[in-house]
Amino acid sequence: MATATLSIDLDAIAANWRALDRASSSGVQTAAVVKADAYGLGITRVARALAQAGARRFFVAVAEEGAALRQALGPGPQICILSGHMAGDTEMIHDLDLTPMLNSLDQVTRQLEALPGLPFGIQLDTGMNRLGMEEAEWEAVAPFVLEAGPELLMSHLACADDPDHALNQLQLETFLAMTDGTGVPRSLAATGGILLGPRYHFDLTRPGIGLFGGYPFENAARVVTLSLPVIQSRIVQAGEAVGYSCTWTAEEESMIATVSGGYADGLLRSLSGKAILWDGDTPCPVVGRVSMDLITVDISHLKTVPRRLDILGPHQTVDDLAEIAGTIGYEILTSLGHRYSRRYIEGVA
Repeated sequence: MATATLSIDLDAIAANWRALDRASSSGVQTAAVVKADAYGLGITRVARALAQAGARRFFVAVAEEGAALRQALGPGPQICILSGHMAGDTEMIHDLDLTPMLNSLDQVTRQLEALPGLPFGIQLDTGMNRLGMEEAEWEAVAPFVLEAGPELLMSHLACADDPDHALNQLQLETFLAMTDGTGVPRSLAATGGILLGPRYHFDLTRPGIGLFGGYPFENAARVVTLSLPVIQSRIVQAGEAVGYSCTWTAEEESMIATVSGGYADGLLRSLSGKAILWDGDTPCPVVGRVSMDLITVDISHLKTVPRRLDILGPHQTVDDLAEIAGTIGYEILTSLGHRYSRRYIEGVA
């Protein structure tokens, strides 16, 4: 089989949620962010594992993701929509019991006129300048919004991955100024915010990337392994080039393996000539260009040609691979392609 295998450890995801739940202050609810198809790992299986672990509130980016999540979880768990209540979402929000996090006066008006009495939250902009109401807008609408009874007031930290960044404290102070005295449950911390400490926890934390083994949760259990099957191997003579544009030339006789996987599968072209694949504990360098479907690897130092090589596993995390590619672990995870044979691991502990 030429299809690469992406192994996803659901027990590890559940363990990471429990660890971040313990890291959240006592009495604080820990939600789970599963937007973008659970960061590319499959929202149905991932969300069910998280619900079994104890998560009762979930966050997704858009209403359509909420619909898929409701189908996976059934009635009961609360599903919050970070994009709020967009035009055309009303029927879906109503029928599937979704909770929009409203970002503007237009969305507030749409929610209260179309779905009076149904749950909603408010997202506030405290300095990220991306989603949510700014201070002046919030001050203008807060009296009648609070009268309508929002379930949550939330904001999002821009620099929580950098604990020493001055914006963290500034956003905290702004959030306090905008929400103190409202009596409404509050949420400011995603994974990075949880690790900043109790001042950022409020009533609800919302871990996302940490559930899937990503930075900044350095103590996370490893979630993904990606094994690429070797399709062919060949001896390349000294002076011969490998791959598009002849970017790598053998200095001596070399054994080159061609593995199944490429930028169509989320293995970025910027990994060309930089990434390492692994045969167990033995590193094998990528040589030549990463192409759409294939990667070439120098295995001259191996005694035998392996059946497959790992690009993600115990020796190389998504963040390690992201650093090589000049990006972040989020992009690596969410880019993992649909051609992979996905293998879910659970119940082995």
